[in-house]
Amino acid sequence: MAVSYLKKATKSSATGEDDTRATVARMLSEIEVGGEQVCTEYAAKLDGYHGNILVTSDDIDQATSRLSQQVKDDIRFAHERVDKFAQKQRQALIDFEVELSPGLWAGQRQIPVQTAGCYIPGGRYSHVASAIMSVATAKAAGVKHVVACSPPKPGTGVNDAILYTANYCGADTILALGGVQGIAAMAFGLFSGKAADVLAGPGNRFVAEAKRMLFGRVGIDMFAGPTEIAVIADHTADPRIVASDLVGQAEHGPDSPVWLISLDEDVARKTMEIVPGLIESMPEPSRSAARSAWADYSEVIVCSTREEAAEVSDRYAAEHLEIHCENLDWWVDNLNNYGSLFVGEETTVTYGDKCSGTNHILPTKGAARYTGGLSVGKFIKTVTTQRMTQEANREVGAAAARISRLEGMEGHARSGDDRLSKYFPTETFNLGH
Repeated sequence: MAVSYLKKATKSSATGEDDTRATVARMLSEIEVGGEQVCTEYAAKLDGYHGNILVTSDDIDQATSRLSQQVKDDIRFAHERVDKFAQKQRQALIDFEVELSPGLWAGQRQIPVQTAGCYIPGGRYSHVASAIMSVATAKAAGVKHVVACSPPKPGTGVNDAILYTANYCGADTILALGGVQGIAAMAFGLFSGKAADVLAGPGNRFVAEAKRMLFGRVGIDMFAGPTEIAVIADHTADPRIVASDLVGQAEHGPDSPVWLISLDEDVARKTMEIVPGLIESMPEPSRSAARSAWADYSEVIVCSTREEAAEVSDRYAAEHLEIHCENLDWWVDNLNNYGSLFVGEETTVTYGDKCSGTNHILPTKGAARYTGGLSVGKFIKTVTTQRMTQEANREVGAAAARISRLEGMEGHARSGDDRLSKYFPTETFNLGH
C-alpha cells in the first residue's frame, strides 16, 4: 500500500482524557448530592454568572427584541430545512404488525421519549445552529418536553440568538447553565422537574465526558470528542478551496483534528502552503484555535490509488468527510465510515453545520464505524409487541417448551406447558421432557 504522510499529528483526540475524567466524576458526584445549589455555585465559579438559572418568557422576549430581522430570518431559514429533513426521517420510522405464522402476530411501535435534554454550546462561539439541530430534531421526533441549556455570560446570561432559536424550535424549558453542571441539571431534572431520558448536543471535552459517564442512567446521542474533518482530494481539486475548508473546521478549537487524504502530491503540498496564511488572516479566537489544531492535530496523507484513499478514510472514520474528486459516484458507493458525507466541491461542511438540512451533531473519535449522527431515531424507542390466538399456542408453545428445557430453564418451559394443558386438555405434546 503506497501511502505516505507529508504531515503527522503530534497529538490525538485522546490527549488529556484522564484529567478530564477525574474532574467530571467529581463534579457529577457533588451535583447529584448538592442539587440545584451546587449547580448555581458552579455557574458563578466557572462562568461568572449570578443570575437566574431558569430562563423566563420575559428573558426570551427581551432577547428577541434585541435581534435584527435578518438574524431571525436566517434562523428560520435554517430551521425550515433541518425540520423538513427530520420530519422525513420520522416518516421513515414506521409502526407495523406482521403475521409470522397462523395466529401469531408480532409488531413494532415507535414511541418518543418523554423528556430530552439538549445542550447548546455558547462558550468560545455561540452555536445557534446547534440549538436547531438538537431541539428541532427532538420535537420532530415527538418528544413532549425538551429542556435546553446553554452557558451564560457574566451579567448577561444566555446569548440572545441562542435563546430565540431554542424557543423558536420548541424548547419547553431553557436553563442558563453550561458545562458539566448543565448536563447534570438536565440528567437529574434540576430546576425543571423533568429528568432527561436522552441527552443530546455537542460540547467541549467536559460536556462529552459528562454524557459518557451518565450513559446508562440516561440515553445519549453518541460518545463525542472534538469536531473533525477529512478531505479526499485528487488532481481536480482546488487547493485554495480545500485549505479553506480545513481551516474552517480547525477554528472550532485547538484540539480539532483536520485530515487531508490526497491522490495528488502537488495538490497536497499546495494546500499545506496555503493553510498557514488563511489561519493568520482570521480574527481571534479563531486564529489561535486553528493555529494549534493545524500544528498539533492535522495530518496530510498521499495515496497512490482511490482504493487506498478510501481504505485510509474508512480507517479514520471522520465526523465530516468531503470529496473533491472526479467520478463522485464511485466514492459515494465505496466509502463506508463517516458521520456526514459532502459530495463535490459545491458543498461544504459549513453548509451542513449551519443550514442545509442534515444534522451536524455527528460521531467523532472513530465512532462513525458503528453509528451515525443525531436523528429523530435517537429520541425514539422502537418497541415490539406480540399477540397470539389459542390455536397458535399448539405449535409455538410446544417449541418454546422444548427449547427452554434444552437450555435447562424449566420455569420457562412450564409457562408453555400450562397453556397447552389449558387450551388443549385432551391432547399430548412433545415437550422435551
